[in-house]
Amino acid sequence: MKLDANRLGISLGGATALIWIICSTLVAILPSPMMLITGHMLHANMQDLGWTLTLAGFFVGLVSWTICGTATGWLIAKIYNRLTKPTAA
Repeated sequence: MKLDANRLGISLGGATALIWIICSTLVAILPSPMMLITGHMLHANMQDLGWTLTLAGFFVGLVSWTICGTATGWLIAKIYNRLTKPTAA
């Protein structure tokens, strides 16, 4: 079975964009709990740090992460398709 690299890339890009929007919303609404969660995820003490969340930063992050997600999905499908090519017996 081959994967459609473009569809997988667009799907992963869309999922990444949705996760970015949810995460940014949570940071805006609940900054302290999100900082605590981030610290646990990174195995670091993040309590003395603060968030910098601006509208411009939100959009730059949204576009950047969406492009990275799309490219990653496309690359995964391309590699998968190369690895699953039938071998000559």
